[in-house]
Amino acid sequence: MSQASGGPLREPDEAAPALTRREVREAQKAKKSRRTRRGSLLSVVPEWLKVGVVAVALMVLVRAFLVQSFSVPSGSMQQTLEPGDRILVTRLERGPSIKRGDVVVFDGTDTWGKPAGANNETGVRATLSSVLAFISLSSGADYVKRVVGVPGDHIVCCAVDGRLTVNGVAVDEPYLYPGNPPSTMKFDVIVPAGKIWVMGDHRSASADSRSQLGRPGGGMVPLDDVVGRAWVRYWPLDRLGSLTPAPTLHDLPQPTGAAPT
Repeated sequence: MSQASGGPLREPDEAAPALTRREVREAQKAKKSRRTRRGSLLSVVPEWLKVGVVAVALMVLVRAFLVQSFSVPSGSMQQTLEPGDRILVTRLERGPSIKRGDVVVFDGTDTWGKPAGANNETGVRATLSSVLAFISLSSGADYVKRVVGVPGDHIVCCAVDGRLTVNGVAVDEPYLYPGNPPSTMKFDVIVPAGKIWVMGDHRSASADSRSQLGRPGGGMVPLDDVVGRAWVRYWPLDRLGSLTPAPTLHDLPQPTGAAPT
């Protein structure tokens, strides 16, 4: 067999030589050094900053997928909700799980726009509000209302006695603001598929689905825009309590026909 100047030829299937013990020790030392450098970088980060980053990350995840906090901006839901009340909204109850009588928060960015009085802050307060809105995943165009109609419902104002009718049944509404009639505006609507009809409990002070009649969408709120169902009022503490669906609406018969598209 011929021989090259660099030494004997290796057979094609001959295994590469194993590392020597010295080479193994050097490889282990290099690996340990890399770990030490990574640990050194982390050690220069203050502990409070690490905790803060983890806390913010967990808060954003919880608010994105489980529960979100909102502050009630107006008196449109009095006396169920007062201005300044803080509520928790479960994001697990959305879309088709929303029922008639639920109190919900929805994002009006693409439909109703921002509520009147939004964006009045300037300077540092405006910047702080923007940061807090980002952390809380708020759009700045969030509304809180009661669901009066779900897909397929036929809602009319009003019966001879002044009450709303839903699917031909006159509805008692004990949650209405004292002295308010169910509505001073007459309407006759059928809720399309994938939409809901919402109204405030303080009917005379609520810009709700009635206010949007005649505009694109006809006052209906897409179910896809619903952030979730409000389930508890947690602040102030003397108003702590659950927000259960209104039984007089929740227990009405379901519509007999299919919802229009």
